[in-house]
Amino acid sequence: MRGLRTAAIIAVLAAIVAFVPQGGSSAGFIYAVLSIALMVLFALFAARIYQTFRSDIYGLGDRHRAILYASIGGFILAMAWRPKLFETTGGSLLWIAMVAGALGGLYAVFMRWRAYRI
Repeated sequence: MRGLRTAAIIAVLAAIVAFVPQGGSSAGFIYAVLSIALMVLFALFAARIYQTFRSDIYGLGDRHRAILYASIGGFILAMAWRPKLFETTGGSLLWIAMVAGALGGLYAVFMRWRAYRI
């Protein structure tokens, strides 16, 4: 039953794009609404994770907590700049460096958390 409902939703969206005048702008609107909904879900997920692990995060100490927040912010920034960076010369290397730095910071925080938990 759930698969049938999902197929019906996709069919309705396809019909809007195909048969409604200015269907392309309608598709753009639907894309924007779905993108906003996805971002809201990510934010709610992040808030829930933060609430669950709040004592562990504060137990890391100021330095590692700053590394954690900077790594998460750097990763988000790298993902947001990805289309622009890939258009420029050397941008892909900068993007790789940003992602590698973020992952390295997250690894350092994970190792600190693991030592703290044990």
